[in-house]
Order: sequence, then C-alpha cells, then structure tokens
Amino acid sequence: MKWIPNFNSSNSLRVIFVIAVFILLFLSSIAYKHNQELNESSKLAMHTYEINIQLEKLMSAIKDAETGQRGYIITRNARFLTPYIYSRDKVNTSFITLKKLTADNPKQQENLKKLFKIIIQRFVSFENCLKYSDPKTYDKRKLDNHMFGGRILMENIRFKVDEMIDLEKTYLKNRLKIYDAEISLSPIFSISLFLVALCFILLAYRQISRDFQRLKMFNKKLLISSGLMAESEIIGKFSTWQWDLDSNKIDYSDNQYRLLGVAPNSFVPQKDSFLQFVHPDDKEAIAASMDGILKNKQLPFVYYKTLLPNHEIRYFKSTGKLLTDQQGSKILLGINFDITDEHLLNIELQERNRELEKSNKELASFNHVASHDLQEPLRKIQTFISRVSDADKAVLSESAKDYIHKIEVSAKRMRVLIDDLLLFSRTNTTKKEFIKTDLQELLESAESELGEIITEKGAVIVASKLPKLAVIPYQIEQLFINLIGNSLKYSRPDIIPEITIVSEKVNSADYPELLENSNKKFNKITFTDNGMGFDPLFKETIFVLFQRLHSKTDYPGTGIGLAICKKIVENHKGHITADSVPNNGSVFTVFLPE
Repeated sequence: MKWIPNFNSSNSLRVIFVIAVFILLFLSSIAYKHNQELNESSKLAMHTYEINIQLEKLMSAIKDAETGQRGYIITRNARFLTPYIYSRDKVNTSFITLKKLTADNPKQQENLKKLFKIIIQRFVSFENCLKYSDPKTYDKRKLDNHMFGGRILMENIRFKVDEMIDLEKTYLKNRLKIYDAEISLSPIFSISLFLVALCFILLAYRQISRDFQRLKMFNKKLLISSGLMAESEIIGKFSTWQWDLDSNKIDYSDNQYRLLGVAPNSFVPQKDSFLQFVHPDDKEAIAASMDGILKNKQLPFVYYKTLLPNHEIRYFKSTGKLLTDQQGSKILLGINFDITDEHLLNIELQERNRELEKSNKELASFNHVASHDLQEPLRKIQTFISRVSDADKAVLSESAKDYIHKIEVSAKRMRVLIDDLLLFSRTNTTKKEFIKTDLQELLESAESELGEIITEKGAVIVASKLPKLAVIPYQIEQLFINLIGNSLKYSRPDIIPEITIVSEKVNSADYPELLENSNKKFNKITFTDNGMGFDPLFKETIFVLFQRLHSKTDYPGTGIGLAICKKIVENHKGHITADSVPNNGSVFTVFLPE
C-alpha cells in the first residue's frame, strides 16, 4: 500500500509559520551579521577618508600660506598675509586630528613625524622669504635661494602626503577585499535582499532623479566659486555674480548686496532689480550692456555709477567671462569692483595735473620773459653805460662815478642771474635724450671750459677713469663744470686748489637710505677738494635754489649752480650728496645708475 502523508491544516500552518519564522530569524541573523560587518567596514573606510581629508586640508593650508606670502611679496599689501597667519593654526589642528586617526598605525605615525618636520622647514622658509623681501633687509640672492628651497620643500611635502594617501588607499583596498569575502551570502539571502532592496531602489530612484538636478546646479556653483573667498570680497571691495545663460538665472555673492547698500538676499537678482540701483545718467548704457551680454556672450570692462538707498553715489567697474561646465551649460562669471576711492583720487590727480600744466605754462612764460623781455632792457642799460667815455666820467662828481660803477656791477650780476635761471629752467624743459657717452670726454670738455680759471689759480685736478653711461651729454658736462667751478670758487687763499675725482661701481643695497632698489648697480663719482668747506648743517640746503652760504660781495654768484647739479642728477634717476668740514675741504658725491 502506498503511503500518502496526511497533513493537518492547522499543524501545517504551524509548521509553515515556524519554518517561516525560522527562515526570517535565519535571514535576520545573517542580515544582522552582515550589517555588523558592513558597519565595521564602513568605519574603516570612513577612517581612511577622514585621514585623506585631513591631509588635503593640511596641504590646502600650506598652499594658502604660500599664496598669501607671494601676494604680499608682490604687492607689499599686509592683507595678503591673512591666510599665512592663520595657516599655522590650521596645520596644527590637522596634525592633532591626524595623530589621533593614525594612533594605531606606527607606519603612518612615522610618516606623520617626517611630514611635520618638512612643514616646519617650509614655514621657516616662509619667514626667511618675508624677511629678505622686506625693503629694510632685502637680499636678492638669499630671497631667490629661499624661494627655490621653498619650492623643493613643497614638492617634498606633496610627495610625503601622496605617500600617506597611497598607503591609506592600500589599507582601504585590503579592507574592501576582506569585506567582499565576508559578505558572500546564500542565494536565498541575496534574493530576499534583492526584493526588499528593489522597493527601496524604486523609492530611491525618484529621490535620486531630484538630487541629480540639484547636483548639476551645485557643480556649476562649485566650478565658479571654488576659488573665491567671501572675506576677500569685503576687504577688496568687490563682488561676484553668476549668470546662467541657459536658464537666465542670476546669482549674487553676499558682498554684491552690501556694495549696493542693502542686506544680502534682500531682493531677487534680476536685470530690472539691478537697474534700480544704477544712477539715472548711466541706466540706459548699462541696460544696453546687459542686453549685449545675451547677444555677445561676454562683458567687457564697463564703468558706471550707482545710487544707493541712502542717496550716496558710488562708482563701479564690472567685467565678465564666459565659462562652460562639463554638461555644456554656459555661465557668465562677473566681477564688480567698487572704485569710488580710485575715482576720487583720479579727480584729485587731474586737478593737480591741471595745476601743474598751469605752472608749466607760467614757467614757459617766464622763460620767454627772461630770454627776451628782461634781457632787452638789460642790454640797453649795459650799452648806454658803455658809451659813457672816460672824458665824460672825468667831469662827473665822485658820487656820480660811484653810481655809474654800481650800475655796471648790478647789470653784470643781473645778466649772470638771468643766464643761470635759464640754465636751470633748461634742465627741466628740454628734451631728455639719453646717449651712450664716455664721461671722461665730458670731464675733459668741462676742464677745457674752465681752463682760464684753472690756469689762473694753478689748480691741480686728478681724476680716475670715468665709465661710459647712457646720459644727457650736455647736462652731465654742465654738472662737471658746476662742481669743479664750485671747488675753484671756494678755494682757500694762498693754497693751490686740489680736486680729486674718483669713480667706482656700487650696489644700491649698500646705500638703502639714498638709492632705490629698482636699479641694482650705480656709479659713484666723488669730487673732493681742499677748499674752505662749509658747515655740515647746510649739506642739504646748499642744493636749494638761490641758497647762498656767503655774502655776494665776498663770493660772486647767484646760488643756482648747485641747484642745477641736483636737478641734472635727478633727471638721470640718480642722487647727489655733499659733506664738509670747515676749512678742510668739501666732498660732493654723485650716484648715476648703470
């Protein structure tokens, strides 16, 4: 007889229920074990990611310090030092976090120690670069060495950071292999999870679709604003905006609202809302410019005025550049600059320029008067006095003769004064054409010009070989004539004048209080005499126009000669100094750039 099982419905349900419960418990236990292993592996993966993030933060802080240092060295603007100042705290914070994260990893701890030493060396290099770029302690060679050494240290830092990241990637790869081995599940578990996961996938798909659109928008913003800092906008008085040309949507940075005199996000960024802040004088031009953006896909520099809610007028400059993201969307990135301070400064400069032009016209008028109108009556005075013969003078009284003599002397002095003033004016107004010239030839020409007085006084002039320089020849010759003539004029009685002229090349760094660092090499020409000298208190004032240290009755002259010397040296971007000891000679030093 064939056996046929006879199942009781109730028992069968119980068995099925028990089996179902057993299966659920079995699946639950497997799922629980899987979740535990997943949680542990996730922690290990997050641990690796956290280390990588901290290493990136560390590298970013050092890069910020390097960028701030370069900006400060180029512009000498202390605002660029802000990232550098705060970078140490960021580096220390990252190191503390990394030390905790790698506490159970001796190899990474050793790498971290080496990395910390290199970073300390890099910050020492930063300090040395700042030190030797300072005008007071500037040293080109040391600055170049530290800048080059800093670049090598940055490469070492990058190498060590990459080494630690690669090591973490290796750890992560091994952990993922272990995880893959641990999550091998039975087909029943896989199917069950698949059915459950499918429900969640269907629900998640809807959310993923929404998030994908948001992610595209965030990627656009990240592409444009990743390198911008809100604080720098406030300090630099500029703002940024993005115009999505596909969706015609405009986004402003917070500082854009502030520059317009309102709170951030106080209105919706649109063409019409922005035009409300534009000054009526410029509103039509700006509206046309905004229409041109849509047509030409670009924004050249635009200058305009804005009228703030408090009725204050501000001056702006705007420009833009078209960018295309990975999805092909076109975005116009714009920058607005508040140039009110610059505009007011330009107005002040224009006013000064107008005053300077007026002054130049007055000077040109003076030159005309001095060269024509003043000289004509002076020539007549000298002519008529010269026609008074000795016979005519004989019949004059002694007082009349004395008056005639004083008129002759005053006319001659007036002639010299006019000639000197014209010569001084000529150093300012004539064309400055620089020609490569042998200064030795100019010195010989100057000595020839002064030959009569040199012979009369029996003066001895000893000069070393002078260089060849790009100069204004007639001005340098006049400089030599004035300096040598000054030494001859103020020679001591009964002592043969001796003038020594020495030339040598010097570095501008050796005379930081006198010379600019823009020119590295200068020619130092020293004129030393054994004359009567002067009080050192007057070593600056003797170069002032009409400044005299002696009475005109004791020593003839107009007090213009040394002022001409200073003007000539300034025309050559040089410097002149004077020093002396009374009754022990004078030293005039001329610095001319290479």
